[in-house]
Formats: sequence, structure tokens, C-alpha cells
Amino acid sequence: MRTKSKIKFVGLHAHSVAGSIFDAIGYPQAHMDFAYDNGCDALALTDHGNMNGLAYQVLHAKKMKESGRDFKPIFGCEAYFTPSISEWRAAYDQAMEDKKSARSIKKDEQSGATVEDEGDSKRIQGILKRRRHLVLLAQNQTGLNNLFKLVSESYKAENFYRYPRIDYALLKKYNEGIIASSACLGGVYAGNYWEHREEGAEPVLEAMRESTRQMVDIFGDRWYAEIQWNNIKEQHELNQYVIQVAKEFDVGIVTTADSHYPNPDAWKDRELYKRLGWLGKGRPSWAEEESQLPAGVEEIGYELYPKNGDQMWKSYKQYSEEQGFEYDDDLVFQSIEESHRIAFDRVESFLPDNTVRLPEFVVPAGFTATQALVNYSLEGLKDRGLHTNKEYTDRLKRELHVIDDRGFSKYFLTMKSIADVASGMMLPGPGRGSAAGSLVAYSLGITQVDPIRHGLLFSRFLRSDATDYPDIDYDVSDSMALKEKLVEMWGEDCVAPISNWNTLQLKSLIKDISKLYNIPFTEVNTVTSIMIREATPEAKRKHDIKAGVYAPTWEEVIEFSPTLQKYLAKYPEVKTHVEGLVGQVRSCSRHAGGVVIAEDLNENMPLINSGGVRQAPWAEGQNVRHLEPMGFIKFDLLGLSTLKMMEGCIEHILRRHHGVEEPTFSDIRDYYEKNLHPDVIDLNNQEIYKNIFHSGKWAGIFQFTEQGAQKFCTRAKPTNIIDVSAITAIYRPGPLAANVHDEYVEAKQNPHYIKYLNDDAHEITQETFGFLIFQEQIALLAHKIGGLTLDEGNMLRKVLTKKGTGKGSVKGKLHDKFISGCANNKIAKDEAQALWDKFEYFSGYGFNKSHAVSYSIISFQCAWLWNYYPAEWMAAFLDKEPETRKEKAINVAKRFGFDIAPLDINKSGTVWEISTDGNTLIQPLTSIKGLGMAAIEQILANRPFNSAEEMLFNENITYSKLNKKSLDALCRGGALDDIVDDRFTGRKHFWSACVVDRPKSTKKLADNIELYKPEGDFTEEEIIQFKTDLTGVFPINLVIDTETVQKLQEKFIPPISEFDPGLQVCWFIPRKIDARKTKNGKSYWIVEVTDTNNQPTRIRCWGIRPERDTIHINRPYMARLKYDEQWGFSAYAIGKTFRLLG
Repeated sequence: MRTKSKIKFVGLHAHSVAGSIFDAIGYPQAHMDFAYDNGCDALALTDHGNMNGLAYQVLHAKKMKESGRDFKPIFGCEAYFTPSISEWRAAYDQAMEDKKSARSIKKDEQSGATVEDEGDSKRIQGILKRRRHLVLLAQNQTGLNNLFKLVSESYKAENFYRYPRIDYALLKKYNEGIIASSACLGGVYAGNYWEHREEGAEPVLEAMRESTRQMVDIFGDRWYAEIQWNNIKEQHELNQYVIQVAKEFDVGIVTTADSHYPNPDAWKDRELYKRLGWLGKGRPSWAEEESQLPAGVEEIGYELYPKNGDQMWKSYKQYSEEQGFEYDDDLVFQSIEESHRIAFDRVESFLPDNTVRLPEFVVPAGFTATQALVNYSLEGLKDRGLHTNKEYTDRLKRELHVIDDRGFSKYFLTMKSIADVASGMMLPGPGRGSAAGSLVAYSLGITQVDPIRHGLLFSRFLRSDATDYPDIDYDVSDSMALKEKLVEMWGEDCVAPISNWNTLQLKSLIKDISKLYNIPFTEVNTVTSIMIREATPEAKRKHDIKAGVYAPTWEEVIEFSPTLQKYLAKYPEVKTHVEGLVGQVRSCSRHAGGVVIAEDLNENMPLINSGGVRQAPWAEGQNVRHLEPMGFIKFDLLGLSTLKMMEGCIEHILRRHHGVEEPTFSDIRDYYEKNLHPDVIDLNNQEIYKNIFHSGKWAGIFQFTEQGAQKFCTRAKPTNIIDVSAITAIYRPGPLAANVHDEYVEAKQNPHYIKYLNDDAHEITQETFGFLIFQEQIALLAHKIGGLTLDEGNMLRKVLTKKGTGKGSVKGKLHDKFISGCANNKIAKDEAQALWDKFEYFSGYGFNKSHAVSYSIISFQCAWLWNYYPAEWMAAFLDKEPETRKEKAINVAKRFGFDIAPLDINKSGTVWEISTDGNTLIQPLTSIKGLGMAAIEQILANRPFNSAEEMLFNENITYSKLNKKSLDALCRGGALDDIVDDRFTGRKHFWSACVVDRPKSTKKLADNIELYKPEGDFTEEEIIQFKTDLTGVFPINLVIDTETVQKLQEKFIPPISEFDPGLQVCWFIPRKIDARKTKNGKSYWIVEVTDTNNQPTRIRCWGIRPERDTIHINRPYMARLKYDEQWGFSAYAIGKTFRLLG
């Protein structure tokens, strides 16, 4: 039952978690629903300094209207105001001149999304952090666009430090259509109050009068004096001043609720949420005297939920009496109802203009978007020599008709413009996702995969009845560089990255809440480490999911994890807070590849800055779709490191085999176009399949970096690109769990046993040996056998995979039409139903063929380079593998017979180099931690160095760049070993004489050589530690030789990363020992180990006798271990179960 309020009121000052992180809780829709149920007809959203919640607000307002709830959304922002940004900026620049202040400022600037410190705003502030709150409400579309401009301006670098700022100058420029009010205890009038209260009433009033003059000059009667009702004495003192000044200037007075949570019971969750936001960041000013959560809301002094008019009146009467302040009841009553008059008489009923915005500059002058698209497409077809092929021209016409009919021409032109820029500076991928099924995309150069040649469907990408914009994911070697180039070319108001709003997840939330309640970490960790594993099987059964990956919701984890249930029963306060806070916003980051491209973004959306990056405030992804409904289209520009690896390999090829000393990207692109482009490369080259895919010669081959995929491939023995596509499509959790991989191999080896329903089924599924591997096969079978159109076949695919409408009525209609169509093709009803059942079974495993083929082509390109240019490919592979996998990659190189040359100041460069013998790979100087590019540039410009003197006393070297820290890293990393001549008794002697006690003259060097002669060499342990610390690569060759590893292999004793539970014996190298005690005081060790696969692993060693048991660090061991899914590896009586090798 909806509450009725006698007094009219609308909350014109409200916050949500979408934009007021760690200050408010509840998304806008929760606040709107409660306000409606509580008797209010409207609600403004005024988050701190941003309008991040506006998309939620708009979409929920539409939903409320559809459900018959008449509720008015009001769009606003509580901006951060300073009178003069130029004065603030002058103080900022002056502070930056002081090195200590500059470091502190830069550290603050690197923080992510703005977090309001409400206590900090209720005090006198230094000019650098000075900002006062100012509530701004859009009256109409003009006001909303001006509000967007104000927010976008406030986040520009020149206006931002910790908080975005606006000032009088910006308000004068962009005030049309905006209502403004003085806000709360952190507001404009409050700033005058805090800064002058100690001087007495008159200075406070005079400061308020000056603020009022300025605001009335800008806003006229759109300026309101804001008063609030709580149990804080200073609020009532401020109210008295505000009312007096408002009367003097005949300014309207409005009461606001300043709501921060969506219902009265959520106050404690908000208090806890505020504390979670400051974990590990020191204490905010509001918590200086607070350690525990308040026992009741009365301790806080205010209730911040969306109140109705009667509740506002009650708050006024209660708090004014408790604080001993008298007011004019009629004035207060009018101020409460004034909020309703503002909401319904001064603010128009409107939703933001959501006209789709795409850039006009992609359309050539004198052409419509469709005309340009047709011309470009035909030119592309002609360039490929396909313009006289009727199959191609007919399909191009069909696709162009669908694109034009749906109004998507400008989208394709924008994507073409992006591809044109990308292909001029880096390698793009052949294709990604369903877009590879488009001949238009292929003709425009957006994709490189010929969809007709490879049997790819346009309808999988874009149905003729589609309303949503297409989604073309675009792979490039360096997405960041591409986005920066687009911003440089088209402007930061035309290109903006998309935000990612990270939320509080169940596991981390339980840990954080438990920490605040002082619950022992070991108890918490035991629960969080097992709860999801416990809940997943039951959650899958609940949804009748028989295979594949499924992530249970937090509600399902609570429902199905017995361990968590016991824990929450023991600590009910944790459960209460988890339910209130899970899913609330934790931080803001940048989408991996998504950007918005449109003209004048700053006028059409409120751009923000997070972590120094100017970006769109709204998200677009699997769980949230806010951009397209607001009129903005996301373009996914994704970095694929394999493409970078291919660029590096081609660069080596051009240097070593084509005499190009300094290859440009143009050279690299030309080589790719002539040798590797999908239209040129022989995808049926059986030498590649036999040498790489059959023999298992794996080294950085895209999609085949995991052992499971490698083994499956060598069993399946692909002979064409569809085979590779099928293998990669099958090697996923769902198909693997259903044993499709084994059945596929068997069918491939025995194709004569395969039975097909009819000729059509044979034609469609023969390439996958009777299996429905690709989603497109379902659509084709439904089309050819069941009489569905291709669009209906694709709709069927979406319905069955629960990624489309998922509506039973749609599925039922398609089912009936399919059965009827089969009957028309003389297929018995039971056979038709069996095929339908097969569709349903395989729909959970089916994969996008367009994507599979595109990515398999990349795999083949990698294999081609590896087969014909092994040294070049291996160097590129080592160069692009991340540090966490570098050691494993080096072991791969060694396994294929390459020698790894140690770091050498005279030979190592900025990338992995290939020696003249073609069999030795030289580690780069860039792999040394602590050695910056400035130092490396000095080395490269002035080498070779044949002695310590040439390195230490070279007049051409700038030693402020090649400094003592750099020399230390070079020396301990082993890069200076070749200039340690016979004057030195060892490397430690050299290090002490030349680096630690850095000589400034040759005489001092001579003295040092004599002085430190006893130092000798580093110990083996020191060398191992230095190389590990400074290069990130554990020198396993110094610990266990190849011969020992070979002997272990011959005895079938695997490394620990390949542990066989049946055998239980394995070998490893201990890297670190953490000595601990159980609750009963018994000793045990946690030993961190590694092996040739470079996979860090922990072993719990129980029953340790410290006085007798020993494990040597960096020495190879063989041991008998036990393995448990929850606890991992463990060992008992290590004196008997561990054996030192060598």
C-alpha cells in the first residue's frame, strides 16, 4: 500500500551509490521505488560532482511508467564549487613548485573515482582542497545539456585536484535552464558560516550576502536558499543565517532531505559502507573520533532516506525542539511544499534526448552515409577482384539493404574510419566475433576474413529485424596507442573511453566486514575459500545446467554453501551487512577496450575523470547497458598481444633476411600483406599442420598455450582451418565436461561410422564430423530442414542459448514452425523432434563460427612464422610474454634447442635479439628491474665498453641518467660480467670497487681495486637471488641441470606442476619457507616451490621438528606428497618423505 502524505514534498537533494561512492548506498532505482511507495511523486538525483547515476534514473523512470507508476525523475548534480578557479589554480601551481608538496599532490591525483569526505567539507579548508557543495537541477533539455557541460568542464585537468570544480565564471557561461540551491552543511552558505563563525554573526551574514549577490546575479529567481532538518546544532545555526539572508534578498527557501540511502533501515549499512571505503587509506575526518558503528540512528543525528512531506515536518519539529531553536512554522511549511512547486511548476517533465549520436566527419562531403557506404563497399570488392562475381555482389547488396534499412550506415563508416587509422600504425586482427560474417565489413577492411570462402553467415551478425546496433569487436596490437591516436586526431570531446564500475563482491565483502568486527582472519578465510565451490554444483542443478562454467549469484552461495550458512548463523551482523552491501560500487576503472565516438560528447554526456583518464560516466557490458539507450554506441578496440608478437617477429625477419636495418611499420605491414594476410596465406599448407599442430611443437601459438588444448589438438590432428576452429570451439568447459572432445576425435578418426539425417544435414555438419559445433549450424539446419528463415534460425539460436529474448512463446512458435517445415520436407515428426532436442542439447556448447575461424587463422599465422622463422618467432615470443610467464617461456626456448645468452652490456638491447648463429637468444637490458630507458639509451649510444674505466669515465655519458642505482642493477644482474677482468678477484670485488664505492677518478678506482680485493666472488645463493630479484627469472639452470631433469623424466617422475595423484611422487625446488605454529603450538612450514614450468606452488609440511628438519632453499628435491582440493599439497615427516637431489 502506497503511503499518503498530507504535506507535498519532493526530495531535490538525493544521493545514490552510482555517483556518491562510499557515501551513499542503493542504486537510483531503489531510491525512486521507495520515494514512490513513500508517497512522493518525484525525486531528484544529485550525486557528488557527477551524474553517473543518470542512466539508471532514466531507464527506471521508463520502467515505472510502463508499470503504471506516475513518477517524475529530476536530473541534477551536487557540484563542487569554488568562487574562482583561477585563484585556486594559482595556489595549486605554487604548491607544485615545492617538491614535497608536488609529490603529495601527484599521489592524490592518482586516486580513482572521487570519494566524498563529508567531515572535511564541514570545516575551514585550505585553498587547495577548498570546495563547497552546490545543488544544480536541470529544468529542461537545455539545462541538462548545460549541466553536462559544467560537469565535463569540472573534470578537466585544469579544474581537477581530488575533486572536480566549477566557479562563478563557469556558472555564468552555462546557467540557462538550471535551478541552483545552497546545499547542506558543506554547501556555499555553509562555507561562509564555517569560515567566519568565530568572528561573530555579522561577518557570517556579510559573507553570505556577497555569495547571494553573486548567485542571484547569475541565476535570478532560480537561486534558492536551502535548509535542512537534523539533530546537529551547527545545522540550525546555519538555518537561522540562511533564512535571514533569504528574507533580505527575497530569495526562495526550500527544505531538502539530503537522502543517502533508500529506506530508513539502511542507515547502518551506509555507516559500514563509509568505513569500507577508507580501509587501508587512513582515517577520514568524519571518523576521527569514531571507531565502532553507532548503536542507533539517533547517535548519528540525522536520517537520510527519501522522506515525504509529513516526515519532513516531523523531523523539523523534533530536531528544532531538541536543539532549542525556534522557527516560523508557516515559513518552514512553505519551504517544504516549495520543493513540490519547483519539481512540478519549474522543472519540465522530460527525459534526456537519446537520439543516436555518431560522428558526422566519417561521412564524405556531398554524400549521405548510405551512399558513402555503398561506394566504399563496392570499391573494396573491386580491390579484392570480386566485383564481377555474382555471388559476392548479390550478397553485398543484401547486406547493404539490411544495414540501410536498420539505419546503421554511419556506424559502419565510423568503424571503417577506426580501421583505417589502426591499419596505418599497427597490425589489426583478421576478425573477432560475429562481424567476420559480414561481407560489407570485409569489403571495408574492417575484417580480413572472406565470409563466403569460409561459409560464415551475415545473419549471425545482424538480423534483418534487428533493432540493437551491431557490435563489432576490433583486435589490434596496441589498443591504448590506437585510442590515444583517435583522441589526438578527433579530439577528446569526440572520443572517450567507457567506465567500468567495479562492485563489492561477496568474497571480499565478507572478509572486509569480518575485519571490521574483529573476526579472526583464519576463520573467515576457511569459509571464503570453500563457499563458492560448495554452492556451484547445487546452483547448476537448480538451473538444470549439466555442464560448463556457472558462477552462482551471492544469494545462491548463501543458499547452497553449508560452511557459509554456519558462519553467518554465528555472526548474523555479517549476514545483514552482506545483504545490504553486496553489489554496491567499489571503484571506477576504464573498460578494457570500449570507447564512445561522437561529436561534442562534453555537451551530450557528463564526462568524468577517473585515475587521470577522461571518460564516459556510463557503462556498457554483459550486466549493464546504459550507453545505447542514452544514444551512444560503444566501439570495442581490444589489445591482442599475439599481434604485437607477430609485429616483433616480422621486424626480426626483415632485419635478418631482407636487409632492412630499421624496419618501419609500413615495412611490417607490407610483409604481412604479402605473406600472412588470410587472402594470401595458404591455409591448407599441410607442412604447417604436421610440423606444428600434429607434432605438438608449441611455442606461443595463439589459443594453444594450455597443455589441455595442446594435447587435444595433437590427438585431433587438424588438416584445415575448420578443424582448428572446431578444436578451439570444443576446448571449453561445457563441451569438455560433456566429453565432446573424445567423441569428436573418435568421429574424426572413423568418419565412415557417422550417420547423417539427410543430405542437408550431411552438407552442413560434415565439416565437423556430424557434430553441432558451431551455432551457425543450428541456424542453417533449421533453415534448410525446418523451413525457418536464416533470421529465424539465428533467433532460435539466441532463444536456445538464453542470450536473446528467452521467451517461451518465441521458442514455442519457432518449434511449431520447425516441426511443420520438417514435415513438408518429408521428415517424420519423431525424427524432427529428435533433431530439435539435439539443437537444445548442443546449444549450450555451440560456438560462434565466425569468431572461431577468425581466431584460428591467427593460430595458423603464428604456426607459419614458427615453422619458417623459428629464431625470429622465439625472440618475439620471449619479448612479449609477461614477466609472470617469462621463466616458463625461456624453458620452452631451451627445450627447442635455443641457447640463452646472459645479459651483456655490450650485446643486450631493448628487445630479445638473435645472435649471428641464429641459435642463441640474447636477453634484453629492459628485463633488468630498476634500469630505466634513460640509462639504457646512454649504454646503447656509447658502447662497447671493454673495461671498467670505459664505462665509469666516459665523457659522452650523462651519469645523472646512468647513475649508481643503474650500475648496481647492471652489475648484480650479471650484465657487466664480461668487463670483470683479471684485476678483480671476482664479481663481488668488481661490484664493491666500481659500484658500491663509486669512484670518481681512475686513481680512486685503483685504490678501490686494492682495498676490496678480499671480496672475491658472489656466492651461488647471491647470484640466484640477484638474477631472480632483478630479472624476474629464476635461474633454474643454476639449480638443476638438464641431465637431472632428463633422468627424472625417464623415471616418470613429474614436476610438481604436473602432479599425478596416483603416483604421488614429484620433484620441485623450494624458494621460500614460512615457519608457523598451529593453535596447539605445534610447528609446521609452508614451503613455496617452483619447477621448470615456473608455476609457484605451496606445500604444507606438518609435524616439523625445527631442531632436526631441514629444507635447503634453491636446491632440487623429490618428495612424496598428498593433494587435497581445499588445502592443496601437504607432506608429513619430511625427513623421510623429502629427498635432496644431486
